[in-house]
Amino acid sequence: MGIVTPGFRGRPRSSGPKLPPGQYLTEDFPVLTAGPTPRVPVDRWEFVVTTETGQQHRWSWADLMALPAETPTVDIHCVTKWSKLGTDWVGVSLDTLLSDVETAADFAFVHSYGGYTTNLPLEDLLDGQSWIAYRYDGADLAPEHGGPARLLVPHLYFWKSAKWVRGIQLRLDDEPGFWESAGYHDYGDPWREQRYQGD
Repeated sequence: MGIVTPGFRGRPRSSGPKLPPGQYLTEDFPVLTAGPTPRVPVDRWEFVVTTETGQQHRWSWADLMALPAETPTVDIHCVTKWSKLGTDWVGVSLDTLLSDVETAADFAFVHSYGGYTTNLPLEDLLDGQSWIAYRYDGADLAPEHGGPARLLVPHLYFWKSAKWVRGIQLRLDDEPGFWESAGYHDYGDPWREQRYQGD
């Protein structure tokens, strides 16, 4: 006698969206921060890329607004296990900002107003994978979500998308940022569930 009843087709497949392991879907946009929310007026905002040789490339808010904007629609995944799908942003691609920057660096160390830092491989900022985003869901990016501008790297856990971004230091060696120094994963791929060191 067979162990499968005739007509049995197994468990029904989920018709919902595919999420990284351990994530749940939210319609909200939760606000999580490691400290007070900086309030940075756009007339004082500046973004600086510093190469491994110390050469600096600077953009004011007016400079950023003069660059070609892109409108990525992306899914975002927080290490605290929420995911939000189909989020709409406006920003400037890091490919545009780094197009005239000469570097031999392999790593990027991101700095934010307020002192937050995070680290990424430089290749994860290139090839249409990341933006300096300043609008979300049809409105200027609110301070609680990182406004006036934040880094947007949607293929990694959202702590890598540093709020209130003010600069990137290009480095030959990797240096852990704020959460990475506290035990979070250096890379943070949600599809491999890289939440903490050792994952």
